[in-house]
Amino acid sequence: MAVIKKRRASKNKMRKAIRKQLGYIRRNLRHIEQLATVVGLNSLSRQQYRNMLVISEVFRQQALMYESKDHRMSGRIVSISQPHIRPIVRGKAGTPVEFGMKISSANIDGYMFIDRCSWDPYNESGDLVMQAEKYRHRYGVYPASIHADQIYRTRDNRNWCKERGIRLSGPPLGRPPKDRGENRERKKLARQDELDRIAVEGTFGRAKRRYSMGRLMTKLAETSESQVAMIMLVMNLEKIRKDLFYVFIIAMLRSRKITKSHFPVVLGYGNMAA
Repeated sequence: MAVIKKRRASKNKMRKAIRKQLGYIRRNLRHIEQLATVVGLNSLSRQQYRNMLVISEVFRQQALMYESKDHRMSGRIVSISQPHIRPIVRGKAGTPVEFGMKISSANIDGYMFIDRCSWDPYNESGDLVMQAEKYRHRYGVYPASIHADQIYRTRDNRNWCKERGIRLSGPPLGRPPKDRGENRERKKLARQDELDRIAVEGTFGRAKRRYSMGRLMTKLAETSESQVAMIMLVMNLEKIRKDLFYVFIIAMLRSRKITKSHFPVVLGYGNMAA
């Protein structure tokens, strides 16, 4: 507690505190082993037995990192109740490390498709080829253009898209052209690509704020993945409802059953539902 209360504990004090905690856990696990040889582990509930296995693995990982003086380990457990969660270093201000599921999704004409869900940290740039192939599997052709973040614009992804006639968003590699008109058109196109990419970022923000994707209350990995899939399904159904609503309004306007003076009132209802 003395170390936790400090704003910034020194390296030596932190190692000393970790060494003491490892000693406490080692002592408790030794007592459990001695009791297990006498009465067995049948008296433990399923949850208690699972927690004991997770705590043993956490102790092994922490002891290994303490001995090697390292702070990284593949498959590091940070939660006893949710051992599938991994720390993801994002480098954001205020929250340099995040915990949760990483999702690779595609926004196609306003509809969200989940292409990959993973609890382990990974580089998103490796999913571009997979997502483009899934698009081809759904629609039979490759997309005409892919609007992606800068992390996706690797040299391999650029070459892969160029071979298949896919335009990848963002400025091309190399020096800008000397022609001012051509350079202006490139900047304008890059700006439009960034504006088009806002849709997927806005969809994630709306899913977190309105549909509680940022506050998943489920404990198991399978149930959390099912909850995320259900949220995406509900958002796509909401998009279908809006599209059908607009089609209905246009059809009514063409049949002259609704005048233009009523049109803003109906749109107001649609915007409120959004």
